[in-house]
Amino acid sequence: MDYTFAHPDFFWGLLLIPLLLAWHIISRKRQQAHLLTSSINAFPKSGSLSKLRPILFMLRLLAIALIVTALARPQTQDVSTQTKTNKGIDIVIAIDVSSSMLARDLKPNRLAALKNVASDFISKRKTDRIGLVVYAGESYTKTPITSDKALVIDVLNKVNYDGVINDGTAIGMGLATAVNRLRDSKAKSKVIILLTDGVNNTGFVDPKTAAGLASTYGIKTYTIGLGSNGSAPAPVALRQDGSFVYQLRKVEIDEELLKSIAEETGGSYYRATDNKKLAAIYKEIDKLERTDVEEIRYTKYHEKFRWFVLVAMGALFLEWLLRLTLFKSALA
Repeated sequence: MDYTFAHPDFFWGLLLIPLLLAWHIISRKRQQAHLLTSSINAFPKSGSLSKLRPILFMLRLLAIALIVTALARPQTQDVSTQTKTNKGIDIVIAIDVSSSMLARDLKPNRLAALKNVASDFISKRKTDRIGLVVYAGESYTKTPITSDKALVIDVLNKVNYDGVINDGTAIGMGLATAVNRLRDSKAKSKVIILLTDGVNNTGFVDPKTAAGLASTYGIKTYTIGLGSNGSAPAPVALRQDGSFVYQLRKVEIDEELLKSIAEETGGSYYRATDNKKLAAIYKEIDKLERTDVEEIRYTKYHEKFRWFVLVAMGALFLEWLLRLTLFKSALA
């Protein structure tokens, strides 16, 4: 059991013990009478009790040491912690699900690589709410902002290019839908992570207009351009069995647009040319957007000085009792 002491300065009182011990030895020598004689045969031999007399003084010193320790207030502690999270961060991840996201410059393809990295990012945001928006030629919400990370990850893992929405890259509509999910949020910070691998080529919402809305509502936007430099094997046609025909196509990302969106909203633009860079980007965003978590420590003290006082009183009582009984004749 670990002890702490509320008033450790009282331990200076232990210096009295060697002083008292020295005084006792000196005074005892002064009190002893000396008689010069040629023989001690005429005197009765002293009993063994006289040799045990120092026990009385040792009991008194023990009592003093225990009382000093009691004055220092020995304690044990029970420490418990509780975390208090201030208003967290609401995050919407806007994902481009156009057919070009099946390009294989990232492994196994851009969309699969993104889902893997984004799932890890979501699982680490313990105290935040997260929503998902997908877009191609149009956009829609996959999940509203929620604290249920398991639900968000499950929905994210099921995101695929399925041709349900028109092909194309409507960056403005994807951003506008994400803004719409966050505009009424009361979180201390609102963030959009918008990822695309192309240029805005469809949709009825201009990306700059959507960026202006995000700025108006205080929504910070991090934009990510996904794709290698140069060309990449991308789907260009569909076979009769439903599989894609791949050919090398030039990677075209409107980086100027993505940079302007990030700059206007107070975010940052990143370029992910491979799996490692994509993972590094999400890690950096994770570090930049942190929720304040306050740890409150509760300490319960258990006072233990009473036991030292009781033992000290017991030592003093034992000394008094021995003086009146066993050592009475030796002290006479």
